[in-house]
Amino acid sequence: MYERIVIVGAGQAAAQAVDTLRRRGFAGKLTLLGEEPWPPYQRPPLSKKYLAGALERERLLIRPASFYADHAVTTHFGRRVTDVAPRERQVRLDDGVVVPFDALMLATGSRPRRLPVPGADLQGVHYLRTIADADRIRAALADGGRLLIVGGGYIGLEVAATGRELGAEVTVLEMAERVMNRVTCAEVSAFYEAEHARHGVRIRCNERVRALHGDARTGRVRSVLTEEGGEYPADAVLIGVGVAPADELARAAGLECENGVVTEAHCRTSHEAIYAAGDCASHLSRQYGRHLRLESVDNAFEQGTTVALNLMGNETLHDKLPWFWSDQFDLKLVIVGVAQGYDTVVMRGAPASRSFSACYLRGGELVAIDTVNAPKDQMAARKLIAAHARPHPGRLADPAIALKDTV
Repeated sequence: MYERIVIVGAGQAAAQAVDTLRRRGFAGKLTLLGEEPWPPYQRPPLSKKYLAGALERERLLIRPASFYADHAVTTHFGRRVTDVAPRERQVRLDDGVVVPFDALMLATGSRPRRLPVPGADLQGVHYLRTIADADRIRAALADGGRLLIVGGGYIGLEVAATGRELGAEVTVLEMAERVMNRVTCAEVSAFYEAEHARHGVRIRCNERVRALHGDARTGRVRSVLTEEGGEYPADAVLIGVGVAPADELARAAGLECENGVVTEAHCRTSHEAIYAAGDCASHLSRQYGRHLRLESVDNAFEQGTTVALNLMGNETLHDKLPWFWSDQFDLKLVIVGVAQGYDTVVMRGAPASRSFSACYLRGGELVAIDTVNAPKDQMAARKLIAAHARPHPGRLADPAIALKDTV
């Protein structure tokens, strides 16, 4: 049993680990370190309700600020960890404070990928990852104006929907041939492109950004130029071209890293006393037989629990089926499983009904599903995918047949 546990990072995984440790009876010294000045908070609302001004900052907090003091958790918020020393079992903060540990959990998350083009550092160019980012974007959209979004993934499309709600003129530039191309099939992409167009969002695919131009006097962005010759005026620009794992500390500490901090099925890294969870972790998935790095609130929640249990000596495998969601307008997209490597897509229901599912098969096995406003399908799919079920394609395509009865 460890006596001193330190958690680096203050997001969903960290909050869940703290809660689990104390709730399960861990009475040792527990320290939580976070770069931002706030206690752990929810990030999904940043592109939706919080950005729209429909959710107060205090309601973002996963636990009230008083929770940590009430549970004897030493916190260092607004402090950056500069060094992790596995041999000495200590971490150093940017103010020089050294925090010793017997066991360490890395929950450092991910950070937005930067756009490497001229003008990307102009005023009015934004990334969205933190409360401060969302506050700046909301202020930029206070009077409507022209919002140009680079990237047609989850974040880009969610902000596009919120931007329209705030009265902005919204244009999305996507370098691929369709939006959300990394996570959904062509049918789902086409549906969302049509829905955004219906709400007044202009989407331009196959457009690669060449440069951002600004006002020489104010230093503010004024337009975005593309390799294809387009020029799009903008009062504000959001860059949403994906994220990268924040694994620099782990790499410098000599831990194995490849697309994140590599962990085995218990969330343990290459060091016996160091664990990793959340967006920064590349964990061994028993469901899919390979390492996965998942950018998901549910995954962070589950891995935070798994790490806490293992730190307390309760040998626990992380074997939860991943799922993700995205809210855009009045549409709820829920993705269950990982579709990479699929060879067949079977549609259940018509996209025109605004309630349908896309089922992904590999060698006849159901490996993932996208559901749009179809809660019964996504709930049934969790059991079928976990069981490596092989549904009958004809029955699968019939929305009148319950998904659970297609096997």
